Amino acid sequence: MEIKLIDTLFSIVLPFMFPFRMLLRLYSFCILLVDIAWVFVNAIYAVMQAGYELIRPPPLKSVRLETALVIGSGRGVGREIAIQLAELGAIVLCVDINKVFNEKTVECIKKRGGSATSYTCDITKKQNVQTLAAQVKKDLGFVSMLFYCCGIPSPRSLLTRPPQNIHDTLDLTLTSYFWLIDQFIPDMKAKNHGHIIALTSVAGLSYIKDQMPLSVAQFAVQGLAESLMEDLRMNKVNGVHVTLTHIYPFIVGDDSPDVKLRIPSYFGTITPREAASSILDSVRRNYPEASVPKHLLCLGHLLRILPRKATVLIRDLLDTAKCVYHSCLVLSFRPCIVLVRDRSSASFYGCVSQKKL
Repeated sequence: MEIKLIDTLFSIVLPFMFPFRMLLRLYSFCILLVDIAWVFVNAIYAVMQAGYELIRPPPLKSVRLETALVIGSGRGVGREIAIQLAELGAIVLCVDINKVFNEKTVECIKKRGGSATSYTCDITKKQNVQTLAAQVKKDLGFVSMLFYCCGIPSPRSLLTRPPQNIHDTLDLTLTSYFWLIDQFIPDMKAKNHGHIIALTSVAGLSYIKDQMPLSVAQFAVQGLAESLMEDLRMNKVNGVHVTLTHIYPFIVGDDSPDVKLRIPSYFGTITPREAASSILDSVRRNYPEASVPKHLLCLGHLLRILPRKATVLIRDLLDTAKCVYHSCLVLSFRPCIVLVRDRSSASFYGCVSQKKL
């Protein structure tokens, strides 16, 4: 009896529910089509805009009177970034563990009429970073630009450096970056103004042979920068920008007599000053990602979308190979071949920690 009653009720109700369900599904399908069309149109617009910006790049923003904290300003690319920022009118705060090199950078800036202050700090210690941040805020207040130039190896150091300590590598390249962001980005968010610049080596795009800790750390820095971009986007903080710059160490010469390029015309080489100029150009245009040299960024994007076998073939073409050449050690690294005449020690470009990694 109960079953018959239920069947009777269903036979009465279902004819009325069926059109309603169909209309609900049709409505949901139409909304989905509108969303897909909206995404498609905006994606095409973004591609066209990117193509247009290749021809006519965005205007350069002024960094005059911006307070720029440059971590790793003692030498290499970090030093050149600090000098050029001062030439553009920024107030530069130079931070490095090597007091002598750092003060030379500040002295060079002041001789050219710029404004700079020196801070000596080993940023691999959290307490040191907290003390540095407190001192900087006390001395100059709001820091609007943060350049993190640590962990970018020189060509010679990649070839001659002994096996790395995993903890030291991660502390220098990644963990200290977290601590710095934690100290300075809250003020940037509150003022909706600021710029964070992370420099990574080619290891952030592809593995470098026998440099696993470095490669892992550089991949992690790339992920950190992209996560930071998403955090700012989700919180609708559109006045704070993040720029991730990949530096190809074998493209940036370190003026060392021990390292010579066997095929300098393969991709060409540039000086640290030219590299710093390229980085600042990308920063002043608010690019989210760039590379030194600029045209090699396309190679990194290509490796992400191609099938695994295709990327392996490209990496094998540009990656590590060893051979003996005129009684010298020849190592082919991306993207050119380097000739090493001895195994003297080398340091990181603009690195604030001189511990053996």
